[in-house]
Amino acid sequence: MRPWLTLRRLSNRTPLRTKLITALLALVIVALAAISVSSVWMLRSYLSSQDDTALRAVSSIVNGQTVSLEPGLAAQVRGVTVGVELPGTPLSSGDQPGFPSFGGSTQVQQLPRVPTSLAWAEANNGKLVTVPAQSGNDSWRVLIQTVTDQVATGPGSTKTETGTLIIGADLGDINATISRLAVAELIVGAIIVCVLALAIVGVVRTNLQPLVEIEETAGEIAQGHLNRRVPERDPRTEIGSLGHSLNTMLSQIETAFHAREESEAAAHQSEERMRRFIADASHELRTPLTAIRGFAEYYRQRGGLVPHWDRSQAGEAGSERQAAATAGLTPGDLDRIMQRVEKEAARMGVLVEDLLLLARLDQQRPLARKPIDLLSLAADAVHDARMLAPRRTISLIVQPGAAFLVVGDEPRLRQVIGNLMSNALTHTPDGTPIQVSIGSGILDPRAKDSAPAVIFDVIDHGPGMTPDQAHRVFERFYRADQARTRATGGSGLGLAIVDSLVAAHGGVASVRTAPGRGATFRVTLPLAPEAQGGLPPEDDDDRPGWLEPVVVGETDDVDEADDVSVTYGTSPESVGIDESNTASANAG
Repeated sequence: MRPWLTLRRLSNRTPLRTKLITALLALVIVALAAISVSSVWMLRSYLSSQDDTALRAVSSIVNGQTVSLEPGLAAQVRGVTVGVELPGTPLSSGDQPGFPSFGGSTQVQQLPRVPTSLAWAEANNGKLVTVPAQSGNDSWRVLIQTVTDQVATGPGSTKTETGTLIIGADLGDINATISRLAVAELIVGAIIVCVLALAIVGVVRTNLQPLVEIEETAGEIAQGHLNRRVPERDPRTEIGSLGHSLNTMLSQIETAFHAREESEAAAHQSEERMRRFIADASHELRTPLTAIRGFAEYYRQRGGLVPHWDRSQAGEAGSERQAAATAGLTPGDLDRIMQRVEKEAARMGVLVEDLLLLARLDQQRPLARKPIDLLSLAADAVHDARMLAPRRTISLIVQPGAAFLVVGDEPRLRQVIGNLMSNALTHTPDGTPIQVSIGSGILDPRAKDSAPAVIFDVIDHGPGMTPDQAHRVFERFYRADQARTRATGGSGLGLAIVDSLVAAHGGVASVRTAPGRGATFRVTLPLAPEAQGGLPPEDDDDRPGWLEPVVVGETDDVDEADDVSVTYGTSPESVGIDESNTASANAG
């Protein structure tokens, strides 16, 4: 059992190439050995048995007693040596003549060396046996028979003795012939083994080269090169089928690995956004809370309101300020503190309302759905902006097209337009003109066969944004002013709300900007079904709005500048708008 286990361990440690070469060479050697042994055996059988017929014919003549043989002496009959060997006495030629009438010569030159044992003769009685010659290297083919004869023991007396009748033919030196054949076969076999060994090594290496390539490819993949593939070969072969299967598996592994990497990266980014969101929300909420707490502490440290306040007493004390310093806060101070507390509380309430709105949008709460004329909302927004900034030039551009009807929630769409207008008024210098444009086009230029849509643009001519700033402009709590100053106001949620509300309505929000060239915030909303019959023959070419003319009805062929950064917000598909929720909202 142990030798077998040792052989199995050795086989397991031996490379496949070595095992194949060794097995093939072993088979070749065994085949050549079998051929050599068979050829030698057949040659020996042929050389030994070629006189068997003649020997049996002579045996018939001798057994017919047509010739008389003297015991112990050999003679020739038809070229075959015949004689009777007595036990213990080898056959000799003597002076006995042959039998010319049967083709024999007068003298026998060579004799076979036949054992003189009567037991051997009885064991081989009637058999043809090959024996050596009494002298020299020749071999003899003899037919052995036991005979009984009368042998003279003296004058007039005889006795009966059992002898061995030997009928033999000289085969010559057949061992030399067979030895030459064996040597020749050994030399030729060695040459064949060497040639086949080289051929087998070459064939095995050539046929195992695809496995070597697979091994090398697997090693490179293990080092991290997941884009490597096994060379493709004829799929009808085993190696070709294996390579195809491996490449398919590797493609799936690479896809899964990249998907996991993207998932991990997305999870990391989500975690980072969540941390930033929590930090920004905490900061935004901490500021008004700190102000409220500070005013409360100030009220407490000053001892509260002056007891039994009376302006006549204030005159006697000298002044309101001196009275407050000695006895507490005056009603005027308390009014100012309460106004500041109210402002901070209102600001905190707006922030909480914005956060609550974003949370509801993330939960995909249903929105009210009814046809709305977006042009009317745009005109109202422009009118409100002119009232807030009378020194600015704020114009409304209406492109020719169908009725600008969309299906949505009117208060939320007003909030979208209001946030865009507030963003333009807040982040551009005083006196900078603002243009509001509305027209028809396609919903998403990135998608094929995009649906018709209403395009609403808010175009400012302010400082613009860098590509990095534009890329993050729709993130929550993101502001280009990282110093968080209150001079410009805002919590960084306005554009995030715009993006979420537009996506909830099935639209797309985007920005086109470049440093020093202002910014165009674009909102595209699906056109209502009842307004799609009056579309213009050509849709909007989606060029930057601030490159379009101010005059209504004219077009410009200026292409979008190379340095303009275009950033899109959340796509409607990622929001997963639920039609059942929409139906229920309409029913409500």
